[in-house]
Amino acid sequence: MKILVVFAHPRPDSLTASMAKRFTAGLTEAGHEFEIADLYAEGFNPILHTIDEPDRSNPNKAYSDEVQREMDRIRASDALAFLFPIWWYSMPAIMKGYIDRVWNYGFAYGTSKLPVQKIRWITMVGETQSQFEKRNYHLMVEHHLNVGLAQYTGVQDTQVHFMYNSYGKFDGSSKEKSEAHFATLLNEAYQIGQAF
Repeated sequence: MKILVVFAHPRPDSLTASMAKRFTAGLTEAGHEFEIADLYAEGFNPILHTIDEPDRSNPNKAYSDEVQREMDRIRASDALAFLFPIWWYSMPAIMKGYIDRVWNYGFAYGTSKLPVQKIRWITMVGETQSQFEKRNYHLMVEHHLNVGLAQYTGVQDTQVHFMYNSYGKFDGSSKEKSEAHFATLLNEAYQIGQAF
């Protein structure tokens, strides 16, 4: 299987970047191929301009070169994986812009559906699981990603993986406890890739 890994974090030394490396190591171990779309490193422009605005009267509309390139990357893939931090209980603006521009009418919805078999959403959450679930933020995010995005575009095999306490903060914790927690998260990312 070929997976397009869409990654969004401005710092290459972030935990999110480390998660992407471990996730793709798991993909490799399982015999999959992958390509990484690093939105920040590639300078993806998340702003939707007129050229990429949907035209429901023209299902064969030609979009901008940047959007056409991303559509081609998706067409060349069997599945998608998104790795990103949760900011303000949503995805980073650059990733939202990627979906706004690339998952366009006639490609991902409308006359056609997204041409992939499955999607995995791997998200870094700064809060602990109990903090995040206290106000049902996990249900909101899962519904948005699995139903509002993936299933709306025809992808039924969709799953959200929350990586909780990505800051590694514990009451009275030691550096060793935080490092052990990060190692657990990285191992989980590897296992998600291996089981893809």
